[in-house]
Amino acid sequence: MKAKRQNPFQPDYAVPPGDTLEETMEFLGMTQRELADRTGLTVQTLHRIFKGEQPITYETANRLELVTGTPAAFWNNLEAQYREQLAKLEQDRELAEHLDWLKQIPTKELVQRGTIPASDDKIVLLREVLRFYSVSSPAAWRAVWHEPAAAARRSTIFASSPGPTSAWLRLGQIQARQIETRPYDKKVFAANLRVIRDLTGREPEAFVPEMQRLCAEAGVAFVLVPEIKKAPWSGAAEWLSPSKAMLLLNLRGKSEDKFWFTFFHEASHILNDSKKGTYLDDGKDYKDDPAEKRADEFAAEMLIPSTFDPAIQRATSTDEIKTLAERIGVSPGLVAGRFQHLTKKWTHFHSLIRRFEIEE
Repeated sequence: MKAKRQNPFQPDYAVPPGDTLEETMEFLGMTQRELADRTGLTVQTLHRIFKGEQPITYETANRLELVTGTPAAFWNNLEAQYREQLAKLEQDRELAEHLDWLKQIPTKELVQRGTIPASDDKIVLLREVLRFYSVSSPAAWRAVWHEPAAAARRSTIFASSPGPTSAWLRLGQIQARQIETRPYDKKVFAANLRVIRDLTGREPEAFVPEMQRLCAEAGVAFVLVPEIKKAPWSGAAEWLSPSKAMLLLNLRGKSEDKFWFTFFHEASHILNDSKKGTYLDDGKDYKDDPAEKRADEFAAEMLIPSTFDPAIQRATSTDEIKTLAERIGVSPGLVAGRFQHLTKKWTHFHSLIRRFEIEE
């Protein structure tokens, strides 16, 4: 996603259509009194129009067309542009009071990623950030992104890094909305997760497109977005609409066991939890949260049924790990990761665990 839009010149003033009307009057050689007589307007009304204090109505525009020969649409457009510019200038004055809000948004990183165009004008930059979030003001951003606590941990997570976290989620939303999916079907998603599990032995360039296809078939948009500084979330799940969910993972330097565990963890939130929540995972153990505990158990059991745990714990060689992986039907790296988790021997069989560097 690239920000191709260029920032056009934005004047800090508004030109009333009365200026053009005065120029037209001078070109036609009319006095203000004569124009008033010909249009049926008072001199005082024309004076207020010249100063921009009174709008050119549709009726006035029609009269000006007959008197000046300039189409009514021209006068109507001038009036609309003037009022629009006045509104923007007023909004800029209001936005200027909230420039401190920009400090919590990772604007430099969004510019570097080509998400928003660069600008030395803070007001212009603020407008671009609001456009990125699809909100009209920092207050609206707080209402949409920061204050809702529908998910169990959302309020505390956003309190720690509201700007970076919201930016990472928003990048995922934008990508996810561009992915065409069928309406969500829980049965199809559950069945396709079994197929996705069989992809763990492949390389990312092979399994990522297939994962996205299988997820989209079930109404889930699967997207990968590089983590943002101060928001190193492993994954997230969120409903974009009642019939479309987003499953978001970061994609830099992730070991395969964590990648697949996080994917199925987030998949559990989509399958089993409320559609009103935003679920964020940072790889920590949240035993006091039933939804997170259930998601952890779902992911672990989906990848490697617990009945294999005793045999995995007894493994003493890479050949045994590989043999078990073949029996279970997953990548050796996942079995090595389960061994480390069960035994706390974090260096054993580490060479079997691949690290993915997936291109965005």
